[in-house]
Amino acid sequence: MAGPFLFGRGCYAGSAKIAALLVTYHDDTPPVLSPMGEGRIMPVKLAEKFDRSYWRYDFTLPQQAGAWYDLGEEHFPVSTDFGDNLDLAFVSCNGQEQGDLDRPIAQRNALWADLCHGHDVKPFSLLLHGGDQIYADMVWQCHPDITAWHKASNSAKKSAIFTDEMADAVLKFYLDHYIIVYSLPQIAYLMARVPSVMMWDDHDIFDGWGSHAGGFQEMAVARGMYDAARYAFMLMQLCIPPDGSTLPEGIYDKTARSLGWRYDYPGITIIAPDLRSERRRDALMGDVGWHMLEKMVRNVPQSNRILLMSSVPAIGPRLSVVEAILQVMPRAQKYEDDLRDQWQSRAHRREWCRFLELIEDIATTDDHDVTILSGEIHLATRGVFETRSRIVHQLVASGIAHNAPANAFARCLGFLAWLGDNPLPGRPTRLCPLPGQSSIYVAERNYLTLSRHQSSWHANWHLEHSGLTPDFPI
Repeated sequence: MAGPFLFGRGCYAGSAKIAALLVTYHDDTPPVLSPMGEGRIMPVKLAEKFDRSYWRYDFTLPQQAGAWYDLGEEHFPVSTDFGDNLDLAFVSCNGQEQGDLDRPIAQRNALWADLCHGHDVKPFSLLLHGGDQIYADMVWQCHPDITAWHKASNSAKKSAIFTDEMADAVLKFYLDHYIIVYSLPQIAYLMARVPSVMMWDDHDIFDGWGSHAGGFQEMAVARGMYDAARYAFMLMQLCIPPDGSTLPEGIYDKTARSLGWRYDYPGITIIAPDLRSERRRDALMGDVGWHMLEKMVRNVPQSNRILLMSSVPAIGPRLSVVEAILQVMPRAQKYEDDLRDQWQSRAHRREWCRFLELIEDIATTDDHDVTILSGEIHLATRGVFETRSRIVHQLVASGIAHNAPANAFARCLGFLAWLGDNPLPGRPTRLCPLPGQSSIYVAERNYLTLSRHQSSWHANWHLEHSGLTPDFPI
């Protein structure tokens, strides 16, 4: 019915570990998977919902050019050669808030098609998804009671219960939406051939989760909707049982309260903290998330570059000015919530400093090159963090399917970036134009590729109208 969708699990002992997700109708028998024509891999059932079964195949492929697997009668090549020459892709913001799937698929997925062409010419070994893999904001229309609750007064919302009928409608919406989006031809083509690693963000739940005021997150309906989104996230983005009963080695918190992960590959370690599971108006991560992140960044193989995926950019413009203005503006709550979603919000400044200090520590004390990868803002840009020992680059690519905002918005953010914001004395952060661009932010749909040749790395942004940027050494 849908799939296979591949998920990376790291490399160990010369083999790339991979999980493949397949969705079948309830009564269908899943096919056998055969890696490199050797052996017969049968799947484990992760879940069964709404007359569908969700299966996971766990297998390995050798670290070599020309690896492949068969699933039933279908044949799929996979690039698992993590040698001196390596190509990765990074995407985010795969949709939009309204009318996402009403657009012509060729227009919606124009950059996905470009990414497919790039893979056919020069295969990617991993596809990194930096947040908002789906836009689930239409969840408010999935059931009349959900729609009514969304429009109700705050007091009415607080007293409402989350019924079983509402729970089924919400969960079915999330699972259906993942299957529809993942099954779009260009996306399905890549996800069957390139292992993905994913971390969620707010639109995988609904806009602004964790930054709403008025006790929103403690309301029974909001919490029930979040639980359904988390169920779908675990199943469709992490390829794990939604009850968290068995977790791969890469997920450090075995209680599954915080679903950050780390996967090691030859020469690279990819780390993604979970910035949503414990999100509150006054915290991006809770105690568990911070504890796990501090564990994940330690004992990284000495020669490995760390790719740190932060779903919201760790280097950004000075937002405190805008927040101060919004404090005195009527009906500015939505914009205030959007700003509070960022590391740079006044509400998170101490936590932002802690995050930057941790990055500096692993770059300086542990002597690792660190590159931050982010999405979320529907623009392309890059940032620089000058630690005491080396430069840390932040690469922002957003979004692959979300329409770009107006150029005026990009210019306003550029002005705030020009004002600067240096939370750590003597260790400045700044935003910079992309190679070949004059403005700090580019208002075009985009995605990012990263390439390693011998020990040298460079990045390229693929901009919908301006094309490929020159190589940017990192």
